[in-house]
Amino acid sequence: MARKSTAAKVGTQPVRNSTLDLAHLSVREINQLLHDADGGDFLIQNPRGLHAIAAGLDGDFNVTIDGHVGYYCAGMNKRASVMINGNAGTGVAENMMSGRVHVKGDVSQSAGATGCGGLLIVDGNASSRCGISLRGLEIVVKGSVGHMSAFMAQAGTLVVLGDAGDALGDSIYEARLYVRGQVGSLGADCVVKDMRDGHKAALRRLLDAAGVGGGLDVSDFRRYGSARALYNFHIDNLGSY
Repeated sequence: MARKSTAAKVGTQPVRNSTLDLAHLSVREINQLLHDADGGDFLIQNPRGLHAIAAGLDGDFNVTIDGHVGYYCAGMNKRASVMINGNAGTGVAENMMSGRVHVKGDVSQSAGATGCGGLLIVDGNASSRCGISLRGLEIVVKGSVGHMSAFMAQAGTLVVLGDAGDALGDSIYEARLYVRGQVGSLGADCVVKDMRDGHKAALRRLLDAAGVGGGLDVSDFRRYGSARALYNFHIDNLGSY
């Protein structure tokens, strides 16, 4: 795809299909340009670990970030497709609403935190608290995840092709967890659950969407979810709430 140089200027109509260079523009300026646009394809160069790049997008964008990013990249994403050609810091795709965020490297803690919808793909490993307070986002981690992943996950799905650290799914609600490797330990109220045909079909769909080859057998995964023992309302205990 042909790309223009850093032609988009602050205070002017954003140029679709542009290359935006963080060596010459600030994060605030680039984010404002993207917010003012109605869509298009953008390449962001020289991210240099800066924070909150491509945050709050709401539109039919294809954004490629060529390098490592810092905190909260693609946070609050809606509709846009964001590709990160590198590693990502804390809270990538935090509070994501819809769209697609794909990290080609590793991610730090709290990836996809409070995410409500869309798909987050991590080609490498994720640190602790991946998918914390998940609310509908689907996450596929092709490596392993750290401790306390899916803590208080309410809805959505976390798929881990590698291993999971301690306290997986602690205080989980109704999110679905699929892990192919070993689990250090399960958190409070998280248990192994049956892997029915519907779950296998849903897992296959997610793996295909994440570009994982069809040769991977979904039967190699175990499903985890809530035992529903912690969040039931009991009228006899009304005075304690």
